[in-house]
Amino acid sequence: MPVTELRHDGPPDCFRGPVADPVNGYSLVPGVALCRDTMSRNPNRNKVKVGIWTGSVGECRELDRLLLISGSKVRAPCAPTISFRRIALPLARLYIKSVPNIANPTIFLSIVRRLLPWTAGLSIILLIGGLYLTFFVAPPDYQQGESVKIMYLHVPAAWLSLFIYIVMSVAALGTLVWRHPLADAAQKAAAPLGAAFTFICLATGSLWGKPMWGTWWVWDARLTSVLVLFLIYLALIALWEAIEEPGRAARAAAIMTLVGAVNLPIIKFSVDWWNTLHQPASVFRISGPEIATSMLMPLLVMAFAATLLFVTLHMMAIRNEILRRRLRRLTMLAAEQSDAPTYAAGEAAR
Repeated sequence: MPVTELRHDGPPDCFRGPVADPVNGYSLVPGVALCRDTMSRNPNRNKVKVGIWTGSVGECRELDRLLLISGSKVRAPCAPTISFRRIALPLARLYIKSVPNIANPTIFLSIVRRLLPWTAGLSIILLIGGLYLTFFVAPPDYQQGESVKIMYLHVPAAWLSLFIYIVMSVAALGTLVWRHPLADAAQKAAAPLGAAFTFICLATGSLWGKPMWGTWWVWDARLTSVLVLFLIYLALIALWEAIEEPGRAARAAAIMTLVGAVNLPIIKFSVDWWNTLHQPASVFRISGPEIATSMLMPLLVMAFAATLLFVTLHMMAIRNEILRRRLRRLTMLAAEQSDAPTYAAGEAAR
């Protein structure tokens, strides 16, 4: 069928098949719209593009084969072609271009300055909404009563205690393997936050365990492994403070962080590997959550609020660490410049 027999259908300069004209590079099957690219500024560019697709996947692949045989630069909008060439590659290019820029502390500070008001405001809104749902919407448990509401603070803190250590482990790899300029700052800034959320997890768990188990603490596998995680956080903080030179401190802390990551699967699977008082997972399960929706929704809102709160505090802590290092360098430079005349005078006197 010649090109002139294409019927107009849809936006301007768009037509609908069927047509097969290899001479001009057009090959269509029913249900495909062919549009002329009038916005192209390159005269050598093929000004034909395939638009709307309403046929089956098999027809789309046949169309793509015909277009390839005809020598056309236009490709059919089949799912594999669209997903890889038009989505994956641009995202990869964007990642490659943006990562070096984010690694620049000045650009990172500019990004943080723009993001902080949004993350802080959204975390406050979610926290207020989560607390409202916790105390005024979520029902009491038929066995635990109102004491079950400790869960809405305990569980997000427990999740974050693990998530923050994962963030620190990735940052440790960035320090040792990729030499990322901000990796050690991110790791150092996350350690006190991880210690704080782990302490909240232990404290609220103890408060929750007293009415349920009849005791404040037991040397249970889950409780003991979380306590070890808290001690690792404290050890990392002490290590950062003990070594004055930032580069040496970053490498030592990165190695210790990766070694301590062995404790994460122990925490996660301790309730499966040993007989413990602590209950197994009830939210993230293959068979679906075992908790009622009226309790699950406030729990998820509180988890999102706590996560956004961590992101906000982490960005602020990284910013403060960058500024602290800049101040340290300026102080050392000023000290060197002030000592230079004294040294020169002493050499001249000799």
